[in-house]
Amino acid sequence: MKPFTIDTTNGICAALFIFLGGFFALQSLDLEIGTAFRMGPGYFPLVLAIVLILLGVVILIEAVRFESEPIGHIAWRGMLFILPAPIFFGLTVRGLGFIPSIFLTALIASFASGRMRPLTALVLSAGLTLFAFLVFSYALGLPFRRFGPWLPSWLVL
Repeated sequence: MKPFTIDTTNGICAALFIFLGGFFALQSLDLEIGTAFRMGPGYFPLVLAIVLILLGVVILIEAVRFESEPIGHIAWRGMLFILPAPIFFGLTVRGLGFIPSIFLTALIASFASGRMRPLTALVLSAGLTLFAFLVFSYALGLPFRRFGPWLPSWLVL
């Protein structure tokens, strides 16, 4: 009989998922849950917490059954550019406006790849900005400031 072993990488990941899911499940119980047809403010966080716990259990089962590969190279460049991009958008969308914030966020995130060239990043950011503007402004009709108060009046057309 094979001795009981657990893969440490997946075991730690599973424990983290289960712990966080349990924490958020307990926190959501303080809110009104409601039903599937009349959801309260705690319904969706509780469902997500249960899904997180179930994912943790699946990962834990896999950690007991199989030994994983060691963690390889960590993409620090990707984390350095991808993680701050949505934070930058959230902090600047009201001040700069939707169009400049989307453009700069896409520009920041595009440099997560070492193969991205500046001209390609500018074209990609401009295309994404145009697409987001057309979808959110015209297709969905969402009212948002295209250019914010942080920009000088002569710059805003």
